[in-house]
Amino acid sequence: MVVRDKLAAQRMYLLLGSLFITSLVVSNLIFQKFFYWYPFHLEIFGTKLFEISVGVLPYPITFLITDLISEIYGKKRANQVIVTGIFASLFSLSIILIADYVPSTSWSFVKDDMFHTVFGNTAVAVFASMMAYLFAQFIDIQIYHFWKRITKGRHLWLRNNFSTFTSQFVDTLTILVLLCSFGIIEWSRFKGLLVAGFLFKIMIAILDTPFLYLGVYLFKKRFKLKVNEEILLA
Repeated sequence: MVVRDKLAAQRMYLLLGSLFITSLVVSNLIFQKFFYWYPFHLEIFGTKLFEISVGVLPYPITFLITDLISEIYGKKRANQVIVTGIFASLFSLSIILIADYVPSTSWSFVKDDMFHTVFGNTAVAVFASMMAYLFAQFIDIQIYHFWKRITKGRHLWLRNNFSTFTSQFVDTLTILVLLCSFGIIEWSRFKGLLVAGFLFKIMIAILDTPFLYLGVYLFKKRFKLKVNEEILLA
């Protein structure tokens, strides 16, 4: 459907894309800090159940946004945002590598060692994240639109959760394999972090379902979309 208020539709698409890219880039920059979220004092495979990287905090937002874009703007526009996110991550990586290479002054508050400790592994993180991200987002969008076709645009909760559960497992598995392979994380923590990260992302996916419903409702009301109808941007 080509909407009358095309400018408003384009602005909303750009806003969603900006939120997506910001969440993706930030998750790559902050991944080295781990925290323990302790609603349950449980351990699995020697790792506390919710001992996870702070990088997972903004990352589920990307899947919520791609599902929303898929629902409102279609598969093509969702893939377009993903490609843009990859470019933004690689561009930010190049800036960080240059910043890490140039020497600090004697009066610099952040010295070379401190900067390298925080950002030195970013190259590995971005590579691992991009590989996981490509697999996960590809699977997420394919499964989302598969269920959208099967249900003829109904049962939004079904395609949202089924696509996100699968893609988040692929994402968590892939990035941990790569980080462990590069020596960023010890293999002894692999199983525990895999289970903890996946369970945390499942919880977030379930919690974000009402927000997806709200977003879809607002878009359909604003642009007068029918069931299974998408906005076509020229």
